[in-house]
Amino acid sequence: MAEIERESMEYDVVIVGGGPSGLSAAIRLKQIDPELNVVVLEKGSEVGAHILSGAVLDTCGLDKLIPDWREKGAPIKTEVKHDNFYILGPAGEMRIPNWPMPPLMSNHGKYIVSMANVCRWMAEQAEELGVEIFPGMAASEIVWEGDRVAGVVAGEMGLEADGTPGPSYEPGMELRGKYVFLSEGVRGSLTKEVMAKFDLSKGKCPQKFGLGMKEIWEIDPKKHREGTVTHTMGWPLGSNAGGGSFIYHLENNQVFIGFVVHLNYENPYLFPYMEFQRFKHHPMVAELLEGGKRVAYGARAISEGGWQSIPKLTAPGAVLLGCAAGLVNVPRIKGNHNAMLSGIAAAEAAAAAIKAGREGDELVEYETDLRSGPIADDLKKVRNIKPMWSHWGMLPSLVLGGLDMWTNNLFGFSFFGTLKHGKNDAAHTGEAKNFKPIDYPKPDGKISFDRLTNVAYSFTNHEESQPCHLKLKDPQVPISVNLAKYAEPAQRYCPAGVYEVLEGENGPRFQINFQNCVHCKTCDIKDPSQNITWTTPQGGDGPNYPNM
Repeated sequence: MAEIERESMEYDVVIVGGGPSGLSAAIRLKQIDPELNVVVLEKGSEVGAHILSGAVLDTCGLDKLIPDWREKGAPIKTEVKHDNFYILGPAGEMRIPNWPMPPLMSNHGKYIVSMANVCRWMAEQAEELGVEIFPGMAASEIVWEGDRVAGVVAGEMGLEADGTPGPSYEPGMELRGKYVFLSEGVRGSLTKEVMAKFDLSKGKCPQKFGLGMKEIWEIDPKKHREGTVTHTMGWPLGSNAGGGSFIYHLENNQVFIGFVVHLNYENPYLFPYMEFQRFKHHPMVAELLEGGKRVAYGARAISEGGWQSIPKLTAPGAVLLGCAAGLVNVPRIKGNHNAMLSGIAAAEAAAAAIKAGREGDELVEYETDLRSGPIADDLKKVRNIKPMWSHWGMLPSLVLGGLDMWTNNLFGFSFFGTLKHGKNDAAHTGEAKNFKPIDYPKPDGKISFDRLTNVAYSFTNHEESQPCHLKLKDPQVPISVNLAKYAEPAQRYCPAGVYEVLEGENGPRFQINFQNCVHCKTCDIKDPSQNITWTTPQGGDGPNYPNM
């Protein structure tokens, strides 16, 4: 294909991703200097369309960014009143009392929120300050000037399935900036490219991930307990995988119910989505949901590596923010506060650099701030919890992890030092011959649902004539390697039913139903052959989450 000519627009800062980190950065930049030209590119049809989080929000980041958020009408209303933690068995549960838990684990004073709606509100605040926000603009390429990140290409539309321009082709634009902030969320495609080019993970532990699945339910008002937060671990995962659940009672008789499976599981027959559906049949959960109705569904990957896995955060002309940097506090199940704080820190570093006449260099001040400020304080205290769970299992990590958090909290040290993560999650996948298939109950259509029915509640839509955004490095690998060796786990680890193995006249074939994709990125992470690369579809496509 001939070189594509694109129009170009110049900005001071180009921000890729309209999540909490990107929007915080945009707002802070304009607070510091209203004359700065700032643009936010959001691949979703609107800000919030691709935002999925638990979420119990620690407002420390927002308190710093917009101290009067209450007066400004932020959609943050439901304060946590009751904080419960259970270990589940197949038919019962045991509550863990709150008193032995370190103070950092308490959710009191935090808020149950829809982060999609919080981001919509933050986008309004940003626009009032003069930030340009372009929804439906997927950033699909880096613009390079030598070894410097000089901008991104966004808004390319109308490609045919074979990648050639169709009759309604739009080439997109180059949006160039003195600095580019990559706030794409977990495993973003441009972030991956920059990390690989500059080897930003050198000397760090591999990033670890979980798959988070979430449904919103409207339940019987008699069972609703506004402000109640419940977390569980144990059944149904048992020894098959790490993970757990959350049940959050927000306003309007709604409940957020979610399930997280750590992606370092070995058994290729594990079916995370079906583990979630089975979880809802636990007596404690089924009783809550009986008579209610599910109104939304979605899924996304979660960064779980913590302090040890944070890569180098700067490259010439670019920085990584939020989940792109891996700033989730795993035991607290919180990352939005750190995402906001990272956006603030990056904005302050960029504004100072631009004022000093710099551009396109490395914002080392941002990295210094992140590794010595409140984000470091938050993540260092819990750095051993994830490796403990991975190496020793649930119960030992519960006891020893609690001890470790207490000593870190009270004295600033750990008996364990800093434990390391092992190999990446894909490499943990075991061969099928060493495991037995797992027999999952059929969904009943009332409390549990099949994948395709649930995907309809993510309101996902993709233009079917465009190229498949899920790229196979080698089209032969799914059948010749993954099916033969691992029983092709893509059939199961994808929470949206994108991947199928179909029997044909010439034997099995691998089918990709990219139209179903909810952009969770699990395939990019868990494929044992690392043969699948997730890229952005055309802008506006994907899920359209209402209030996740």
